Amino acid sequence: MKPSIQLRLGQHLTMTPQLQQAIRLLQLSTLELSQEIQQALESNLMLELEEGQEQLPVNGEESLEALEAGQENAASQEGEIPTENETIPDELPVDANWEDQYDIPIVRTQVGGEEQPDFLARESRDETLQDYLHWQLNLTPFSDEDREIAATIIDAVNPDGYLELSVEEIVASLDDEEIGEEEVLTVLHRIQRFDPPGVAARSPQECLMLQLEQLAPDTPLRDKALELLRDHFELLAGGNKTKLCRNLKLDDAQLEEVLALVRSLNPRPGASISPSQNGYVQPDVFVQKKGNRWVVSLNPECTPKLRVNPVYAALIRRADNSSDNLTLKDHLQEARWFLKSLQSRNETLLRVATKIVEIQQEFFERGEEAMKPLILKDIAEALDLHESTISRVTSNKYMHTPRGVLEFKYFFSSHLSTSSGTDASATAIRARIKKLILAEDPRKPLSDNKIATLLSQEGIKVARRTVAKYREAMAIPPSNERKRLV
Repeated sequence: MKPSIQLRLGQHLTMTPQLQQAIRLLQLSTLELSQEIQQALESNLMLELEEGQEQLPVNGEESLEALEAGQENAASQEGEIPTENETIPDELPVDANWEDQYDIPIVRTQVGGEEQPDFLARESRDETLQDYLHWQLNLTPFSDEDREIAATIIDAVNPDGYLELSVEEIVASLDDEEIGEEEVLTVLHRIQRFDPPGVAARSPQECLMLQLEQLAPDTPLRDKALELLRDHFELLAGGNKTKLCRNLKLDDAQLEEVLALVRSLNPRPGASISPSQNGYVQPDVFVQKKGNRWVVSLNPECTPKLRVNPVYAALIRRADNSSDNLTLKDHLQEARWFLKSLQSRNETLLRVATKIVEIQQEFFERGEEAMKPLILKDIAEALDLHESTISRVTSNKYMHTPRGVLEFKYFFSSHLSTSSGTDASATAIRARIKKLILAEDPRKPLSDNKIATLLSQEGIKVARRTVAKYREAMAIPPSNERKRLV
């Protein structure tokens, strides 16, 4: 058979880079989107933020006057120390408001076109291990010299609770000839009695021994555990149990008890005090009731306004084929596609959120018991979109509502049939089960079978196993554990 050339007609779908970018932006969360936008601003010179600030005049004197006026306005807004004309009253009336007497800067944010206080902007700082140790230092009687040494030691403690500087380095950092190593060791031993046990240790061996020393003297095998850490720490690290039994004069069972006591200690005592960063959810949309209808609006903090830099765009020449001009053209094309993809994401997100609120309006009015059954296919058919698109839009997206910050996925649930021919949402059934349990007699709690019977009387067909599954999902114990005799 000889090779030949044939011409065939066919159609196939190709995902262009622009379409791939639009799909990728659609499924990003708020944090991931902000990182993507920041990366685009850094890599594409054509993109910039719409700040809306007026630039100062370029002329010499007029520019200087405007700059000085701007500095004066900024200083007055930041809140300076009161002058002679601004006197602070010694005592305020009981019914007076602090805001009426002083100007308190309150950070505000745009929510649905209206300014509201941003309470997260005034978030308090988490307590660190150094803060906790300094607090204990202030409660402990020290001389001025010892307090200075103690403060230096605390500042040298790392987040795990270990002392990073040696005694010689601490003496050198104090820069006081009258302070020697003995004084530093004395203060260090007092700091090592602070909470958490084992803090300010210079090695893991010392950390574990400090924790054992703070245990009650009558703790079983405490002395053997101290001997193990003090004299046979290398054998312990090597796991040589035979030599440990011979040196400690213990049998295998007793050695296991000693090792269990050592394992119960914390080799990183500072980790229990280390601050935990609370991750606050940034809502993508806001839902508010205005008049008799519910209004959905995008969160402006999550969707910063971008634009093409007009200065760089004006430098592009059509007939110029130089490398610089081609680079500007490529950046301009990428910027336009990015802005178009970002706009498409925002429009799709707003359409899906609006349709969800429209369907679940009874939930916003009455609560979980009024939640309607909803699946991704329902939203996709209502908006003439693909089901995979709805899945991307609702992943890791949140909605700020009068009933709290809720994930988009929260409004989607399976359904169960009722005697009236309609469907009931699983969320509504869980809420109904919780309400029945809260209203039950503690001396005669409702069993899962009884709850299923009560629900069937209300027209909701649900099996006992389903009731048990929903009850366990809500972390509600069974009837025998809920029973109270008094």
